[in-house]
Amino acid sequence: MDSGSVRWATEIDVAELVRLRRVMFESMGVAVAAADDEAAALVLRTGLANDDFFAAVVDGDGFLAACGIGMTALRVPGPGNPSGRWGYIQSMVTDERCRRRGLGLAVLDALLDRFAELGVVKVDLHATAAGEPLYRSKGFSPGAQVELRWSAQPPNACE
Repeated sequence: MDSGSVRWATEIDVAELVRLRRVMFESMGVAVAAADDEAAALVLRTGLANDDFFAAVVDGDGFLAACGIGMTALRVPGPGNPSGRWGYIQSMVTDERCRRRGLGLAVLDALLDRFAELGVVKVDLHATAAGEPLYRSKGFSPGAQVELRWSAQPPNACE
Protein backbone atom coordinates (compact mmCIF):
# COMPACT_ATOMS: atom_id res chain seq x y z
CA MET A 1 0.00 0.00 0.00
CA ASP A 2 1.35 3.41 -0.97
CA SER A 3 -0.02 6.88 -1.64
CA GLY A 4 0.16 6.31 -5.40
CA SER A 5 -2.30 3.42 -5.43
CA VAL A 6 -5.56 5.37 -5.70
CA ARG A 7 -8.29 3.77 -7.78
CA TRP A 8 -11.96 4.44 -8.45
CA ALA A 9 -14.42 2.50 -6.33
CA THR A 10 -16.98 0.15 -7.79
CA GLU A 11 -20.12 -1.40 -6.34
CA ILE A 12 -17.92 -4.18 -4.92
CA ASP A 13 -16.43 -1.60 -2.52
CA VAL A 14 -19.73 -0.49 -1.00
CA ALA A 15 -19.43 -2.47 2.25
CA GLU A 16 -15.96 -1.06 2.89
CA LEU A 17 -17.07 2.48 2.01
CA VAL A 18 -19.85 2.11 4.58
CA ARG A 19 -17.37 0.78 7.14
CA LEU A 20 -15.07 3.74 6.59
CA ARG A 21 -18.01 6.19 6.90
CA ARG A 22 -18.73 4.59 10.26
CA VAL A 23 -15.05 5.06 11.25
CA MET A 24 -15.32 8.72 10.24
CA PHE A 25 -18.52 9.37 12.19
CA GLU A 26 -17.33 7.49 15.27
CA SER A 27 -14.07 9.49 15.26
CA MET A 28 -16.25 12.62 15.41
CA GLY A 29 -18.27 11.21 18.32
CA VAL A 30 -21.39 10.69 16.19
CA ALA A 31 -23.40 7.52 16.85
CA VAL A 32 -24.22 5.47 13.76
CA ALA A 33 -27.15 3.06 13.68
CA ALA A 34 -27.42 -0.04 11.51
CA ALA A 35 -30.21 1.73 9.59
CA ASP A 36 -27.76 4.54 8.76
CA ASP A 37 -25.33 2.00 7.31
CA GLU A 38 -28.08 0.33 5.29
CA ALA A 39 -29.26 3.66 3.86
CA ALA A 40 -25.68 4.64 2.99
CA ALA A 41 -25.08 1.30 1.28
CA LEU A 42 -28.18 1.72 -0.88
CA VAL A 43 -27.26 5.25 -1.93
CA LEU A 44 -23.64 4.30 -2.58
CA ARG A 45 -24.60 1.27 -4.65
CA THR A 46 -27.06 3.31 -6.72
CA GLY A 47 -24.84 6.39 -7.02
CA LEU A 48 -21.76 4.48 -8.13
CA ALA A 49 -23.79 2.48 -10.66
CA ASN A 50 -25.39 5.63 -12.11
CA ASP A 51 -22.22 7.74 -12.02
CA ASP A 52 -24.07 10.20 -9.79
CA PHE A 53 -20.88 10.32 -7.77
CA PHE A 54 -17.44 8.78 -7.66
CA ALA A 55 -15.23 7.51 -4.87
CA ALA A 56 -11.45 7.48 -4.81
CA VAL A 57 -10.07 4.66 -2.68
CA VAL A 58 -6.76 3.19 -1.58
CA ASP A 59 -6.57 -0.53 -0.93
CA GLY A 60 -5.12 -1.90 2.27
CA ASP A 61 -4.39 -5.56 2.94
CA GLY A 62 -7.90 -6.95 2.44
CA PHE A 63 -9.68 -3.70 3.33
CA LEU A 64 -9.98 -0.12 2.10
CA ALA A 65 -7.33 2.03 3.74
CA ALA A 66 -8.76 5.40 2.67
CA CYS A 67 -11.56 6.92 0.67
CA GLY A 68 -13.27 10.11 -0.39
CA ILE A 69 -16.49 10.61 -2.31
CA GLY A 70 -17.08 13.31 -4.90
CA MET A 71 -20.28 14.45 -6.52
CA THR A 72 -21.41 17.27 -8.75
CA ALA A 73 -24.52 19.41 -8.71
CA LEU A 74 -25.90 21.93 -11.14
CA ARG A 75 -26.71 25.30 -9.62
CA VAL A 76 -27.69 28.57 -11.25
CA PRO A 77 -24.46 29.96 -12.78
CA GLY A 78 -22.83 32.91 -11.08
CA PRO A 79 -19.66 35.01 -11.12
CA GLY A 80 -16.60 32.79 -11.36
CA ASN A 81 -18.68 29.74 -12.25
CA PRO A 82 -20.45 30.26 -15.57
CA SER A 83 -21.27 26.55 -15.96
CA GLY A 84 -23.07 26.39 -12.64
CA ARG A 85 -21.42 23.03 -11.90
CA TRP A 86 -20.28 22.64 -8.32
CA GLY A 87 -18.43 19.80 -6.68
CA TYR A 88 -18.81 18.44 -3.21
CA ILE A 89 -16.45 16.14 -1.33
CA GLN A 90 -17.64 13.99 1.54
CA SER A 91 -16.66 10.92 3.49
CA MET A 92 -12.93 11.63 3.42
CA VAL A 93 -11.51 9.12 5.87
CA THR A 94 -8.44 7.00 6.43
CA ASP A 95 -8.59 3.78 8.42
CA GLU A 96 -6.92 4.24 11.82
CA ARG A 97 -4.28 1.63 10.92
CA CYS A 98 -3.14 3.60 7.89
CA ARG A 99 -3.08 7.23 8.96
CA ARG A 100 -0.16 9.61 8.46
CA ARG A 101 1.01 7.95 5.22
CA GLY A 102 -0.25 10.50 2.69
CA LEU A 103 -3.29 8.46 1.70
CA GLY A 104 -5.77 11.27 2.38
CA LEU A 105 -3.73 13.62 0.21
CA ALA A 106 -3.61 11.07 -2.59
CA VAL A 107 -7.39 10.58 -2.41
CA LEU A 108 -8.01 14.33 -2.34
CA ASP A 109 -5.72 14.88 -5.34
CA ALA A 110 -7.57 12.20 -7.31
CA LEU A 111 -10.94 13.78 -6.50
CA LEU A 112 -9.74 17.27 -7.45
CA ASP A 113 -8.30 15.92 -10.71
CA ARG A 114 -11.65 14.30 -11.53
CA PHE A 115 -13.48 17.56 -10.82
CA ALA A 116 -11.07 19.38 -13.14
CA GLU A 117 -11.70 16.80 -15.87
CA LEU A 118 -15.44 17.43 -15.45
CA GLY A 119 -15.00 21.19 -15.76
CA VAL A 120 -15.97 21.85 -12.13
CA VAL A 121 -14.29 25.03 -10.86
CA LYS A 122 -15.85 25.26 -7.38
CA VAL A 123 -15.73 22.47 -4.79
CA ASP A 124 -17.16 22.54 -1.27
CA LEU A 125 -16.58 20.27 1.70
CA HIS A 126 -17.02 20.15 5.44
CA ALA A 127 -13.87 19.53 7.45
CA THR A 128 -13.05 18.28 10.89
CA ALA A 129 -10.31 20.05 12.81
CA ALA A 130 -8.02 17.09 12.05
CA GLY A 131 -8.67 17.31 8.31
CA GLU A 132 -8.61 21.08 7.93
CA PRO A 133 -4.83 21.44 7.40
CA LEU A 134 -4.95 18.95 4.50
CA TYR A 135 -7.71 20.87 2.76
CA ARG A 136 -6.09 24.25 3.36
CA SER A 137 -2.85 22.89 1.88
CA LYS A 138 -4.77 22.29 -1.37
CA GLY A 139 -6.27 25.80 -1.46
CA PHE A 140 -9.57 25.32 0.38
CA SER A 141 -10.58 28.31 2.50
CA PRO A 142 -13.66 29.46 4.37
CA GLY A 143 -16.47 30.65 2.11
CA ALA A 144 -17.54 34.26 1.94
CA GLN A 145 -21.08 33.46 3.09
CA VAL A 146 -22.23 32.04 6.38
CA GLU A 147 -23.35 28.44 6.09
CA LEU A 148 -26.79 27.88 7.56
CA ARG A 149 -28.71 24.64 7.63
CA TRP A 150 -32.41 23.83 7.98
CA SER A 151 -33.59 20.45 9.17
CA ALA A 152 -37.05 18.92 9.22
CA GLN A 153 -36.00 17.12 12.39
CA PRO A 154 -36.11 18.93 15.73
CA PRO A 155 -32.63 19.91 16.90
CA ASN A 156 -30.83 17.37 19.04
CA ALA A 157 -29.92 18.70 22.47
CA CYS A 158 -26.31 17.61 21.82
CA GLU A 159 -25.91 19.50 18.51
